Amino acid sequence: MSTPSKGQVPGAGEPPLGPGDLTAALGRLGVGSKSVLLVHASVRSLGRWLIGGPPAVVLALEECLGQDGTLVMPTHSADLSEPATWENPPVPVSWWQRIRDEMPAFRPDLTPSFYMGQVAECFRHQEGVLRSSHPQVSFAARGPLAEQIVGEHPLAYGLGDDSPLGRIYDAAGWVLLIGVDHGVNTSLHLAEYRCSFPGKRELTQAAPILVAGERRWVSFPDVAIDSDDFGRLGEAFDAATGLVRKTTVGDALWRLMPQRELVDFAVSWLPVHRLG
Repeated sequence: MSTPSKGQVPGAGEPPLGPGDLTAALGRLGVGSKSVLLVHASVRSLGRWLIGGPPAVVLALEECLGQDGTLVMPTHSADLSEPATWENPPVPVSWWQRIRDEMPAFRPDLTPSFYMGQVAECFRHQEGVLRSSHPQVSFAARGPLAEQIVGEHPLAYGLGDDSPLGRIYDAAGWVLLIGVDHGVNTSLHLAEYRCSFPGKRELTQAAPILVAGERRWVSFPDVAIDSDDFGRLGEAFDAATGLVRKTTVGDALWRLMPQRELVDFAVSWLPVHRLG
């Protein structure tokens, strides 16, 4: 019989964590009903075996949000993109056209998320979850504002004002980082779209989508995004505003912050501190 947690046996070493530990942490942070909450999470960061695994995280979040709250997670699929731009590793030029011709089109129900973590991938499968239609930077949401947040997601400028990030901003939503740093804080990309900074440039993206049921390889304009300085940016926001609420669960630091204030701060910070 295989062990329940890929080699981490309950009772060995540190005691396990359970759903109650997660809901208690959310209570300490002040997560409550009627909130719109964008979550980035890493189960591995807890450093302890979690009873129930990723579903326990999803259920704890939904319990604290209640029926009036809306849970949102990024379900990006950056692998559905122009192969000429691929790195780590690149692919031979001779492969590019075949990839463009044969890569399956994005489908919200079928296309897996790419490097978004187990919690987000678990959440997108849950009954009642809606997923936006963008082939590269989709978001999943569940709750009374889910349709408002992810129902329309234009191809062009996929993390800009008309994206789910913009709708979360309009709804005065919150960002919760569970065991991850600001380098994956997607909301900071919204600030990149809203301000000018050294080296800002536009580019053309491409991906396979369904148009009237037919697969097509389409191109669309976007902004070149860069998260390399998001760690410094997030720490500066914390130090300057004191708006980041923190607690720990196991080895993981949990951080909750208001998205609107975070984005507004980043819009002022990037033009001054980002290097071209």
